[in-house]
Amino acid sequence: MKADLLKRGLVWLFSYLVLIFTVCISLVPLLWITVSSFKSNKAILNTPFALPTEINFRAYASVLQMNNFLSNTFNSVLISISSTLIALLFYALAAYSFAKFDFIGKRTLFILFSVTLLIPGHATAQPIFSFINLTGLYDTRLALIIVYISAGLAVSLFILRASFLSIPRELDEAAYMESASFWQVFFHINLPLAKAGLATAGILMFLGNWNEFFYGFMLTASAENRTLPVALQFFTEQFSYNYTQLFAALTLVTLPSIILYMLAQEQVQQSVVSGGVKG
Repeated sequence: MKADLLKRGLVWLFSYLVLIFTVCISLVPLLWITVSSFKSNKAILNTPFALPTEINFRAYASVLQMNNFLSNTFNSVLISISSTLIALLFYALAAYSFAKFDFIGKRTLFILFSVTLLIPGHATAQPIFSFINLTGLYDTRLALIIVYISAGLAVSLFILRASFLSIPRELDEAAYMESASFWQVFFHINLPLAKAGLATAGILMFLGNWNEFFYGFMLTASAENRTLPVALQFFTEQFSYNYTQLFAALTLVTLPSIILYMLAQEQVQQSVVSGGVKG
């Protein structure tokens, strides 16, 4: 009995130590950057772990007044939201079909879509770059929207398919008996009942699109069409040793996605777990 209690206590202690360590290595750098954005360069270099002696937003005002920062922010918002909404519509239709209908090659097709999760993003860089060049979309927002639409395919299908599977087929059958069309059943019955899965898939896709750097850097050339993660690379060169403004820019770029995930983390975790069980 005592041996079992000791074993459970050690497992509990080890688990919490791992959790504390993970939280520390994840949050401490972000907190340090945010706190340092209120300090002067001299204070950052001399007392890097001390709290700021005063709170001022001069560094943030300076960053916001930069030539392209607001336009880069607009690009990130426009590209992330539009690509997420378009992808949600297509993936919801695909997931609904996989969940509610039987057709030839259904299992094979779903496996092929799922396998895209195992393909590194950089592996498709060459064909994507060639396609964007051939269509004349290089250095446009539309190019990034098209690329980002496909970014969350596998994960979104898993989540949305599980959401639609949880909706009883009897509701669809009853609607069809009342002469409802496919689109009426899909939009008026299934989508409202699958809103938790839609929200989760949308949040995950939005966060991925908001933080994406590789294709944003590869497919844009002008400062006017850059997204925030790409612009941040050029901010680093521009700020040089002005750490205060650099940390302020980092905070402005990363904080929105962190706040969004914190607000929706419980729903995201529940939907992912539900998708793993039902899918």
